[in-house]
Amino acid sequence: MRKIGLIGGMSWLSTRTYYEHINKLVQARAGQRRSAPLLIESLDYEGLSRLSGGDEWAHAAEVLSASAQRLETAGATALLIGANSMHKVYDQVAASVGVPIIHIAECVAARMAADGVKKAALIGTRNVMTESFYRQKLIARDIELLPPEMQFVDTLDRIIYDELLLGKATRQSERELKTILTNLDQDGAEAVVLGCTELEMVVDVDASVLPVYDCTRIHAEAAVDWIMGEG
Repeated sequence: MRKIGLIGGMSWLSTRTYYEHINKLVQARAGQRRSAPLLIESLDYEGLSRLSGGDEWAHAAEVLSASAQRLETAGATALLIGANSMHKVYDQVAASVGVPIIHIAECVAARMAADGVKKAALIGTRNVMTESFYRQKLIARDIELLPPEMQFVDTLDRIIYDELLLGKATRQSERELKTILTNLDQDGAEAVVLGCTELEMVVDVDASVLPVYDCTRIHAEAAVDWIMGEG
């Protein structure tokens, strides 16, 4: 099996989810006694949360690039960035290392295209929902995305940053997400992309009004493809 590296800590809760998903998938494919050859560098998220200005994003690119280089030096043959929002600096980080970085949105887009999804909704943090760096990966696969509704953007940003990143999953947030998904269904979405690694805490992926593409699970599956020599 090939060793893979995870840039994590954004949040540590999502890093735990990646670790669990990847190891369960390796176990399912390779045997009950097997576990993933996985390197993790968990970053301090305090200085990487709710970034806005160009200087802040430039600093994030430097932090993630340095992390990627350390993981490469430690023997990782491919890398993951364990946060959707941090894929805004994917190009800079990818350019800093000689090993591939598996792009989360490209994995999701490929899965949706294979399933024949033509119209979808993307939910996540404000920058994921409103900026092009993530959306363009889906659009490039001829998937039409519903325009972000600002009331949903504000609600999701609040839930993610004020609750989920702190490990809180309230019944009120679950109800708000159900309402958002119902509205997206009524607006014509064929599926919804969970463009935030923590959203599975308040969305029942297997019992939703819309088919759910859980970015974390799909990213983890692509990681295991690589580990098993299939990627």
